[in-house]
Amino acid sequence: MRIRLSLVLLSIPLIGTSLAAQASNQTMTCADLHVIPAVRECNSMKAVRTGGRQIGVLAPRDKEDEFTADDLRSALKSEAAHPRGTEDAFVRLERADEPLGKELLKHNHLAFDPAIHDEGYVIVPDGEHGLSVIAETATGLFYGAQTVKQLVRGSGKDTELLVPTIRDWPALPHRGLSDDWSRGPLPNMDFLKREIRTLAAFKYNIFSPYFENTFAYTSTPVAAFPGGAMTPDEARELVAYAAQYHIIVIPEQESFGHLHNVLKYELYSPLGETTHGAVLAPGDPGTLPLIASWFHELAQVFPGPYAHIGADETSDLGLGRTRAEVQQQGLGKVYLDFLSRIHDTLAPEHKRLLFWGDIAVSSPDLVPTLPKDMIAVPWEYDAKPDFTGQIVPFTKAGLETWVAPGVNNWSRMYPNNNEAMGNIGNFVRDGQRLGAKGMLNTVWNDDGEGIFDMNWFGVLFGGAAAWQPAPISDDAFIASYGLAFHDDPTGKIDDAQKEMIAAQLALKGAGLEDAEDSLYWVDPFSPHGQQVATKIRPALSELRLHAERVITLVDQARAAAAADHREMANPEALDALELGARRIDAVGLKFQAADEAVSLYARAQSLAGDQKNWNEVEDLLGTIGPNNGKLHDIRDGYTLIEPLYRQAWLRDNRPYWLPNNMEQFGRAAQLWIGRGYAWDRLIERWWSTHTLPPAAEAGLPAPPAK
Repeated sequence: MRIRLSLVLLSIPLIGTSLAAQASNQTMTCADLHVIPAVRECNSMKAVRTGGRQIGVLAPRDKEDEFTADDLRSALKSEAAHPRGTEDAFVRLERADEPLGKELLKHNHLAFDPAIHDEGYVIVPDGEHGLSVIAETATGLFYGAQTVKQLVRGSGKDTELLVPTIRDWPALPHRGLSDDWSRGPLPNMDFLKREIRTLAAFKYNIFSPYFENTFAYTSTPVAAFPGGAMTPDEARELVAYAAQYHIIVIPEQESFGHLHNVLKYELYSPLGETTHGAVLAPGDPGTLPLIASWFHELAQVFPGPYAHIGADETSDLGLGRTRAEVQQQGLGKVYLDFLSRIHDTLAPEHKRLLFWGDIAVSSPDLVPTLPKDMIAVPWEYDAKPDFTGQIVPFTKAGLETWVAPGVNNWSRMYPNNNEAMGNIGNFVRDGQRLGAKGMLNTVWNDDGEGIFDMNWFGVLFGGAAAWQPAPISDDAFIASYGLAFHDDPTGKIDDAQKEMIAAQLALKGAGLEDAEDSLYWVDPFSPHGQQVATKIRPALSELRLHAERVITLVDQARAAAAADHREMANPEALDALELGARRIDAVGLKFQAADEAVSLYARAQSLAGDQKNWNEVEDLLGTIGPNNGKLHDIRDGYTLIEPLYRQAWLRDNRPYWLPNNMEQFGRAAQLWIGRGYAWDRLIERWWSTHTLPPAAEAGLPAPPAK
């Protein structure tokens, strides 16, 4: 039985209240919402001034609804309840089948269509100074409350509660994020809970951790390195925590390809297609029992209705033990037959199995042979205009299909959000058009350097694309991002993201992919570095200006918040944005400083033969070398950024894997520290002999051609 919170709270009238809040004189329209995801229907809006006092949250004492109320109170910094008349504004949570919910819907001429039932909600004005969130389910009420969090604007005495009239529900029923835990970053539990809360706040309902060898299986303990695997107890804690936020956790364990971190061990190598390879051999009698043991252990701690078997990029298949079988039957048949056998083997776990759709899509005529209760997840990460070819082979075969775009973060100093928006927006649009039931947005950490807090722009864009009816507007999303995610009304964070996109486009315009990590680590004096320099040289000034504007805009947004005595939301992502910008700026400085050092040395050589120029030669050599010289500028791009990177990593992740990345910082710094010492010796030689060695002997490449 549902119990009302109190007779006093129930008696608050719909109109004519005596609350202290006063309606704002400002004219507000639905265009002022700027919430993420954008709401489906908004018909009118007003604003209520709170006078800087608390916004009350009223809710029935239903267990699930009370959690939603507490979550909202925490966000609004509100207490559990107030005597009538002490709130400046209030938010009421109400079920649509209750008398008050029915009355509010009738008063506002609104109804719940069948499409709205599961997760949809309505927001309506409730008297002069409040609003009500109405839903038919606990999930719908929760999502309505998440929208309310974004309706509070301003700070202090200027705080306002926006009061729109809204009907809202998702375009796709399944809205998930796949998070790569097997290529370096392995989140700590504090970050995971923050990740769950944030995903839920922007209306994701699925979280899928990606495992290759990073779950602590009792069946294969050798492959799970100490400190580098999630334990069953941690998994249970995550599942229980996520359930409160209406998120199902779907474990993905690779069960065909991407298993080198298991098969490299001698105990398991015999199960591989090739020796110490990455792909299981379908015909080996030990492969299916191994897969069964993994998913049985997962089922004990992840009780949801789904499991993800991976099975993508099986590039070694047919190159080893199954060569003859593939030659006789074809790659597609061998692959799809093994997927069906995995399905049958895991039947006792009573899970619907997701699988990556990249291999199967190349054999569309064989896709109908797969069990019809499997869920195809075709993936593609480029910004293409059309994704029909990735989707239709599965929907045509009668398989439920979820599309899998990506945030374009892998192996990058900062995600390429321009590419991500083109990929996510178009892929999810086509998924909606062609009958896909879900989206599984993806985060990958291919080179092990990823900082998740850099990914939120693409993650939120994916959540918005899956919730909103297609197409999603890039410009509208960007214009809402800073306010919705960081509580930044100045627009500075929106502009910072635009500058970061412009930096990526500058690199692409120079013939480079984007802000790849490899640009940060490459030695500009090496032969490969000289090849990169030839491409990047025309874009260096523009690249640096964009990156430095990012840093400036973030600082200005923070200063504005401090001046208004308000806290910016999700500050970790702002730190990560600045870190990405500083690394990109360091890349530009590195190539500029390298070119300048080469040019300065060439000039010094041209002047060295005339004694009257020796003072100038010394100045030129000093500009290249000792304190504050070009070589030390490059060194500082590693030594000064290293602690920022370490801090960001440890805020999100366990220490596991971090030494691999720190060694790169150390090695790069030592290279330039060593060059600085060598330059000191070159200057000493100049003092004693007044001769300069050739550029190659001085450790410098030849000057670039003009």
